[in-house]
Amino acid sequence: MLGYQSAISQQMSMLSISPQRSLSLSLFPPPLPSHCPYPSLPGLGFNIVGGLDQQYVLNDSGIYVAKIKENGAAALDGRLQEGDKILTINGHRLEDLSHSAAVELFTSAGEDVQLRVQQRPTMAMNVPTSSRPDGDSSVSSLGILVAVLGAAAAVTFLYMRFQPQLRRHF
Repeated sequence: MLGYQSAISQQMSMLSISPQRSLSLSLFPPPLPSHCPYPSLPGLGFNIVGGLDQQYVLNDSGIYVAKIKENGAAALDGRLQEGDKILTINGHRLEDLSHSAAVELFTSAGEDVQLRVQQRPTMAMNVPTSSRPDGDSSVSSLGILVAVLGAAAAVTFLYMRFQPQLRRHF
């Protein structure tokens, strides 16, 4: 059990972001925090997904980093990654909250934002995946379906168009 807790604690980190675009990250066990100033950048530089009402990870209502905005504070710092789980914001646990309640905590966080982050979990994501063994995406399956439906529509059109002529010959 101690090994499991040690592995979990190595994946967690503390991230601090303020509106002045300073971003600091502390790993556990905590080294000295580093600060990366990003003056005049709007927002924290990332979008979130998840919550009780829209789980991103199967059987997990946690809040996750969905997208790091290009040239935003989080992207320029480089330590927060898409797929990271945000455990707390300014000491408030994000567990068992709706997505909108989590967004409200982010928007009302104030000048200095402290995030506790668990780096990319290795759980199954709640996103469409292919059931085909060769790993083709579901997009190719959709393309095949569209082609089959198009062919069926063409055959139906031709049948309806030439139906009177077919009746004369048979």
